[in-house]
Amino acid sequence: MANSEDLPLAVTMGDPAGCGPQITLRAWDALSADPGTTPFYVTGDPAIYGEAAATIESPADASRVFKHKLPVLSLSNPLPPFTTGTPDSALAPAIVESIDRAMADTFAGLAGGVVTNPISKAVLYSAGFRHPGHTEYLAELCEAETGQASPPVMMLVGGGLRVALATIHVPLMRILDYLTPTTLETVIRTTARALTRDFGIDTPRIGLTGLNPHAGESGTIGLEERDIINPVADRLRKEGIDVSDARSADTIFAETLVGRFDAVIAMTHDQGLIPVKTLDMWGGVNTTLGLPVIRTSPDHGTAYDAAAENKARPDSLIAAIRLASEMAAQRARHDG
Repeated sequence: MANSEDLPLAVTMGDPAGCGPQITLRAWDALSADPGTTPFYVTGDPAIYGEAAATIESPADASRVFKHKLPVLSLSNPLPPFTTGTPDSALAPAIVESIDRAMADTFAGLAGGVVTNPISKAVLYSAGFRHPGHTEYLAELCEAETGQASPPVMMLVGGGLRVALATIHVPLMRILDYLTPTTLETVIRTTARALTRDFGIDTPRIGLTGLNPHAGESGTIGLEERDIINPVADRLRKEGIDVSDARSADTIFAETLVGRFDAVIAMTHDQGLIPVKTLDMWGGVNTTLGLPVIRTSPDHGTAYDAAAENKARPDSLIAAIRLASEMAAQRARHDG
């Protein structure tokens, strides 16, 4: 099997009524002339990409086609009629098939990684999709393929920061149902391994935010740092993982930008995403750590309004494709 760095990337169609088709075409237009770009192909319906697309029979054809046309690996059936900018549950089967095909190609060693275009969970839920979200579905596909559970960790990359999340889409009032010593330890271990295997950092330095203002200020503003976060960090430091105790979230990102940490693990979703999106609103990338395959994604949703006006920007997808290529190359070097 070829090294993942020598293989094309599989880009999913995403929701065709959203921004996916527009940003994919614009990303291909920007990257196809760059000799340093890893070729990619789309698992989707060639019709939505117009004359710029060329249907391919297998991922192996992508490199030959890429500089001249957007390579598209067709789905089993054409898409039903739809209106750009309008969510439509009739598109759900094709959206899921696109994801399944891209993942299957990667499992089979035909693609070096998966770049997922945005989907709408509401659209998929209305058609019977029962997974909590995109990432969880990918993790289930990985477990079915390998027979091993792959607890996914969400990391945002942008603005000079790498920020992993200890908890994701959970209400703040229920955060302690999810922020446990076991889950935090898993996130730290997964992040440390990925920083070495996928980002090429031999001895990564990881900073932890506190949950409370001023990281609890010695217990006067909360005890979660003392009772949950710091004991886990102390135990892992004794194993050789370079991870800090909880630090104030209002300063740790500035510390990271000047080189103190290689990545930050934020305790809550907004705590981590606000600095990344403030520093790089258009070019941030969502990558999933802990999976047996490389997966990146634009750090935004389906953008139905922008799609309806034909104004969807490709910046984040371009960054996601580039990051997936870099990660695949680094993983190949690490594993080789």
